[in-house]
Amino acid sequence: MTDTRTLVLIPARMASTRLPGKPLMDIAGLPMIVHVLRQAEAAQIGRVAVATDAPEIAAAVKSHGGEAVMTRSDHPSGSDRSYEALGKLDPRGEVEIVVNLQGDFPTILPDNIRDVLGPLADPAVDIATLAAEIHTEEESTNPNVVKVVGSPISARRLHALYFTRATAPWGDGPRYHHVGLYAYRRAALERFVALPPSTLEMQEKLEQLRAIEAGMRIDVTIVDTVPRGVDTPADLETARQILAKA
Repeated sequence: MTDTRTLVLIPARMASTRLPGKPLMDIAGLPMIVHVLRQAEAAQIGRVAVATDAPEIAAAVKSHGGEAVMTRSDHPSGSDRSYEALGKLDPRGEVEIVVNLQGDFPTILPDNIRDVLGPLADPAVDIATLAAEIHTEEESTNPNVVKVVGSPISARRLHALYFTRATAPWGDGPRYHHVGLYAYRRAALERFVALPPSTLEMQEKLEQLRAIEAGMRIDVTIVDTVPRGVDTPADLETARQILAKA
């Protein structure tokens, strides 16, 4: 049963640096953005819409029965694009939670989309996100794998203290691979996009640090797997192989 208080937004644009036009690239007979849309719809947590500045993305979404909203082309991040879309889709302010789902996660599981909402049951939490435990040295040392350093609240939840591309925390114990899916309280998203880029955000090139530096609370649900993002032609081929078997 979907919740009218929750809105899932999938920001998507054509101008990817490493894989231009990737939202419309074919995976198992469907554009990638449609796979993400289908997974979000299957999660059944609320209304789902793709936020884009590209008419061709909007047309592809609508041709497959989805909802699309046009946004400006000058947004610096998906969060900013989602905030504009929120205002257009819900001008009366009825939506309480906004889930920001990246448009290049075609293999994300509906269960994981649902999992991101759990921490928001605590009114002290502003933003919720996901992570999975790292099991290889390659992941631990890879700067393209963002790690979340957090204080454990329970076996499946952390209070995030920092996000980094470095290998952290040091020493024995688990490390966690951050999954870039966010659930914002409406007021938290509004506050976040109004903040200027922060010092650590610019150094690490991780926008979630803007929220941490501003004193906003981010909690993390621990999930079992990391959905494969599509950033390169090799990633695209892997996603095609996975979804061809689905």
